[in-house]
Amino acid sequence: MELLKRLQTKEPKLLGEIVSKIVEIVGDWGYFGIFAAMFLESSFFPFPSEVIMIPAGYLSFKGEFNLFFSILAGVGGSIVGALFNYYLAMHFGRRFLIKWGRYFFLDEKGLDKLERFFKSHGEISTFSGRLIPGVRQYISLPAGLAKMSIFKFSLYTALGAGIWVVVLAVLGYFVGANEALVKEYLRSATVIVLILVAGLLLFYYLRHRAKAKL
Repeated sequence: MELLKRLQTKEPKLLGEIVSKIVEIVGDWGYFGIFAAMFLESSFFPFPSEVIMIPAGYLSFKGEFNLFFSILAGVGGSIVGALFNYYLAMHFGRRFLIKWGRYFFLDEKGLDKLERFFKSHGEISTFSGRLIPGVRQYISLPAGLAKMSIFKFSLYTALGAGIWVVVLAVLGYFVGANEALVKEYLRSATVIVLILVAGLLLFYYLRHRAKAKL
């Protein structure tokens, strides 16, 4: 309980210790470590995927990992973590999420925002949300509360998570040893991805409106 209270205050030093420990575990556990860390990133703990997939890409460049299997492990962990959140929300409901979510940086106001985002953008938000920082970890919750089709949810999640994981892994593969370049290209890659998301959302909206008029 004390750990949860310290996490709730977002104590930087503690978070830094947790991040360092998880990265150490990933190095020791290999592909399973990538899978486990991305499961955390995609579920109840907002762990930064950049800390996992960029080093995994760099280790692939060095020959210690295989890039394809690193990406596969990352996408797999993301999907399973998202499904964990989906079923958690679907089976236990909104009251449960509000009660326990505050220990993992999600309060009632945050959940309200996620539900509005999901309702305004539709089911496609489970795809686009995976590409938006601060949203990707929690977009599965409103989908679970709305009892979205599990097939659509899994498909959209896999596509969104796949794009982000590939971007990070490839970035790490080519420039993972240069921290300055990582920051520069990651910023550019994030902007490009967000522009693509905006374009896809606009296309989805226009197509949906055209169908509604028929």
